[in-house]
Amino acid sequence: MKLTVFTPTYNRRELLKRAYESLKSQTCHDFCWLIVDDGSGDGTGELVRVWIDEGIIPIEYHYTENGGKMRAHNRGVEYCKTEWFLCLDSDDRLAEGAVRSIINCIEENKLSEGEEGKTAGIISYKGKSEKELLNGVGFPAEYLSGNKKRTTLYGLYLKGFKGETTLVFRTGVLRQYPFPEIDGEKYVPEDYIYDKIDAVYEYIVMPVILTVCELVSEGYTDSVRSLKENNKEAWYLYYEQRARITPMSVLKLKYLGFYRLYAKMAGHRLKESAGIPVWQKMLGFPGEVMLRITGKM
Repeated sequence: MKLTVFTPTYNRRELLKRAYESLKSQTCHDFCWLIVDDGSGDGTGELVRVWIDEGIIPIEYHYTENGGKMRAHNRGVEYCKTEWFLCLDSDDRLAEGAVRSIINCIEENKLSEGEEGKTAGIISYKGKSEKELLNGVGFPAEYLSGNKKRTTLYGLYLKGFKGETTLVFRTGVLRQYPFPEIDGEKYVPEDYIYDKIDAVYEYIVMPVILTVCELVSEGYTDSVRSLKENNKEAWYLYYEQRARITPMSVLKLKYLGFYRLYAKMAGHRLKESAGIPVWQKMLGFPGEVMLRITGKM
């Protein structure tokens, strides 16, 4: 078995049925569905046990006390027994033929076990349907033709990509970069870890839709403001890192403004960030002022 499809869930019993149906319908069953239940109280465990008894696809279920998505993700990586790892959120479903596409990509690019090199995994699309991309256009043309098939995730966005991606990771890479578990907080921006992976690894570009996202009102994507208010230390870490690694540009000035704002909100002194020169910290002051005036976080 090559692939683990990992789903962190919290009180999403009804939504999980959609994910389960999409997994059952895969043409290739060379995967395990690993569910980490982050303290659900809606009978999720009982429903999953029914599916386990059906025996249609291999399912591994773990229940933990509620600690947030990123802690659940860390547990999922710990429990994973396969070389490859794909996170399928509880409000998403797997596109038809997705597992077969992943296995084919691994084999065609000779990404066999023990040959990790500089490859973190595979980068593909997320769709609003199996034929329509979610929130954006396709990858830059240079990755769709010719021999350029590798990129970092942030590098893709710096080249103008604005859409949503699905990432398939080598499990060993994720074990090197667990999400920080911060006392009193339950969320860390995923890009905080992805930026660290980008510093060492690249992805194989596979321009197909692997997951389909049907957003729900209580989902993570619809609650960014609440996430920022309740996880100030995590967002400080994210903006401090982005302010350091982004090339000088309007985007960097934006990150410097957010960095200054969240440093103060999280109780840090600006001089603590030795990796950002003093003159760059000063450049972020106008952005910080505008964020405070507009009330944007």
